[in-house]
Amino acid sequence: MYRIGIDVGGTFTDVTLLDVDTGKYYNYKLSSTPHDQSVAIADGARSIMQECHVAPEEIAYFGHGTTVATNMIIERKGAKTALITTKGFKDILEIARQVRPSLYNTQADKPEALIRRSLRKEVSERICSDGSVHISLNKDEVKEVLKDLKRQGVESIAVCFLFSYLNNCHEKEVEECIKEIWPDVYYSVSSTILPEFREFERLSTTVINSYLGPKMKQYIDNLRERIKCEGIAVEPYITQSNGGVMSISSTVQTPVQTALSGPSAGVVGAIYVCNAAGYRDLITYDMGGTSTDVSLVLNGVPEYTTKRKVCGLPSGIPMIDVHAVGAGGGSIAHIDVGGLLKVGPESAGAMPGPACYDLGGLNPVVTDANLVLGRLNSGYILGGRMKLHKDKSVAAIEKNIAEPMGISCEEAANGIVSVVNANMARAIRVITVERGYNPSDFTLVAYGGAGPLHAVALAKEMGIHKVLIPPSPGTLCALGLLTADIRKSYVKTFITPYADSSAQAVNDIFELLMAEGNLWLDSEHVPHENRFFHNIIEMRYIGQNYELQVDLPQEQLTNEGFEGLRQKFFAEHEKNYGYYNPTAPIQIVNFRCEAIGVVAKPKLSELEHSTVDPSECLVMHRDVYFAETGWLNCPVYDRSKLGITSRINGPCIIEQMDSTAVIPPDTYFEVDKYGNIIVSVS
Repeated sequence: MYRIGIDVGGTFTDVTLLDVDTGKYYNYKLSSTPHDQSVAIADGARSIMQECHVAPEEIAYFGHGTTVATNMIIERKGAKTALITTKGFKDILEIARQVRPSLYNTQADKPEALIRRSLRKEVSERICSDGSVHISLNKDEVKEVLKDLKRQGVESIAVCFLFSYLNNCHEKEVEECIKEIWPDVYYSVSSTILPEFREFERLSTTVINSYLGPKMKQYIDNLRERIKCEGIAVEPYITQSNGGVMSISSTVQTPVQTALSGPSAGVVGAIYVCNAAGYRDLITYDMGGTSTDVSLVLNGVPEYTTKRKVCGLPSGIPMIDVHAVGAGGGSIAHIDVGGLLKVGPESAGAMPGPACYDLGGLNPVVTDANLVLGRLNSGYILGGRMKLHKDKSVAAIEKNIAEPMGISCEEAANGIVSVVNANMARAIRVITVERGYNPSDFTLVAYGGAGPLHAVALAKEMGIHKVLIPPSPGTLCALGLLTADIRKSYVKTFITPYADSSAQAVNDIFELLMAEGNLWLDSEHVPHENRFFHNIIEMRYIGQNYELQVDLPQEQLTNEGFEGLRQKFFAEHEKNYGYYNPTAPIQIVNFRCEAIGVVAKPKLSELEHSTVDPSECLVMHRDVYFAETGWLNCPVYDRSKLGITSRINGPCIIEQMDSTAVIPPDTYFEVDKYGNIIVSVS
């Protein structure tokens, strides 16, 4: 049987077909179809099945990573959404935390609210901070509000009341009213989406979910039909921001969980490949056509956060902590008003794309610079399916960069590459140096179509000694889709002094959360022997505004284990802030439970052929420009012919269907038994 994973990016759609029995996987790459992502998905699935002579009925699993949710928020193309909230609180959506996006720029704009003020409706009700009812909900008032919103053509409703995470009785009553008055409208209630304290974040997350819901349902229905038309009978699974997958029915209910779907799949794929190769501490580096995503992995486990923003809007949903910058192969180079060279964050995308695609793009981008410098094949990419036009790249760089700056075309192209590398280096510093980690202690895992082009130069700049390039770096996110577990997170806020709590109280709360998780795993058809729960307590000193996460043991918490939570909190506090106070009172704030359905991970296939003479893999020699040496005549190797290799010195170029790797001077690479390129950087 076979498994298909398809990841849709801003420029390319990546397809991976995995043979479950042998562990071999096959890849395909095609241009994305921004007008309807499901078109490229169906075309990619059909093409790879035809190439590999696989019948649709042999497909046992279909995983999909999507940017639909992110694009909807960026472009403000979600549903016409309304808000029902507690009287006096409709402007929380804009008041937010009263923090300016840029501290010293009084003119900086905040992200536009997803719901305009006229569609934010207040109703009489009030839950107190202890969960008691102060003012009962007026259901007649709610029904009138619903009738008014229906007349205004609203497509979706978000419901968020003050302190509903403690007592959701009023939100449940609004649900009853919706089912009576307007049963076909899409709606979200905060006590279901994020039953957690901090009203702004809870409100923002609920609004995002409602804003995405109707259009996401439409997209998923369309995707389901296209997949069926290709003869694939299985229902697609969608990747979540936490690195797990869930069924499309769950996705329709909580589309906010897919906001960072694609980047998280890449991290999962990187961990899968690197674990097999024996690398556990990683900096994952995904450079695609539109952006670069970096993340930190410690001992094989990615860093998670609930403090991420989606396009500037807070979301409390647990996500893999991916830091993104607008630096991709399609990032546009330009000269700013001060005469300085800048690259990104604007991207040429798939259409019109780089100038070398000859699809109407006139602006020089990073891909054009790499082509001019000889790092990309001047004739084609994607195994010959896409032609490149070097003369178009030269013309665009000369007109827009070289001539205005009074430099040569090569110098301008090298400047573009240097600037984009500096942008990506800053992103890596954010997740390492700024958090107390030394980049040299990690292996840089380079993937995405453009990642291997820049990885080794980036590693040199950051003092990283090892770079790992997976066998199919351009489609690693798609591979991650095939190895991701089924996951869903549950949370309950119960703010209590640590001294007043106990092991039994903690166990009681987690039993309730795990019961919810088991019901969901039932709906996902996960066998009991494949179920696993990861429990976390969030703690802080009384008076602090942010919490630290402390892992719980797998078994029931004992009295001795409960006492050990304090020491774990001290260790986390010292790691994050450099100190801890053993006498200061501590609070327990949130209880988090992640329900996991473990997916069987196929063993990666090993290379069938051992050491190969590099001359047998040689395709050509090509002049390549390096900043430290100028032009050098470099060998170009066909990666598909490389076997297990002990050492090949740079400079050289390694080409494959989905990516190109640049090995600069003073470095060398080896190929391990899984086909990974391991670059040693002096």
